[in-house]
Amino acid sequence: MNAEVTVFGARYSVYVRAVLMALEAKGVPYELEPVDIFAQDETVEAYRKLHPFGRIPAFRHGEFVLYETAAINRYIDEGFAGPPLQPATAQDRARMVQIMSVTDNYGYRPLVWDIYVERVSNPREGKPVNEALIAAALPKARSYVQALCDLMGGKLFLTDETPTLADFHAAPVFGYFLEAAEGLRVINDYPGLVDWWERISASAA
Repeated sequence: MNAEVTVFGARYSVYVRAVLMALEAKGVPYELEPVDIFAQDETVEAYRKLHPFGRIPAFRHGEFVLYETAAINRYIDEGFAGPPLQPATAQDRARMVQIMSVTDNYGYRPLVWDIYVERVSNPREGKPVNEALIAAALPKARSYVQALCDLMGGKLFLTDETPTLADFHAAPVFGYFLEAAEGLRVINDYPGLVDWWERISASAA
């Protein structure tokens, strides 16, 4: 497939970052077209022609348009040459999808919005910190991290011996989480995740 690939979104988004990680792992050239979903102007309404729910990212390959990160990344893996980004066995592929879903449903909100945004982003922007929200999020964060450790088992990466879409889904979330002191304290209780973070960070460098 040689048609031009465009990703619509912003690098601050963990989901945009997940897609870019997949493209870079496959060696697929792409263009990132900036989309500010928080802008209150006509550009957001125009963007809804690509993504009717107004979220990021959206993806275009030639005339083919796709949204939802998990779907985009499966298309990238299956539609382009390069190293496989999904495990070989049905069980491990199911585990990959499970980890992606767990990250969306139980990891993203507490790690990014309730801890990173409150502890790191808000002070940077001169906004107050909601300590109660951080405190309430920490048990949820620990539950998520523990679940990843349990699901990972003894593998080098979350579902395989090489990075898969599960790693690309989770890594941007951890990238923000570990900017907070609370995030570092949590992950340091899980040496397997510390080692994973070092490996996935090196592989994405």
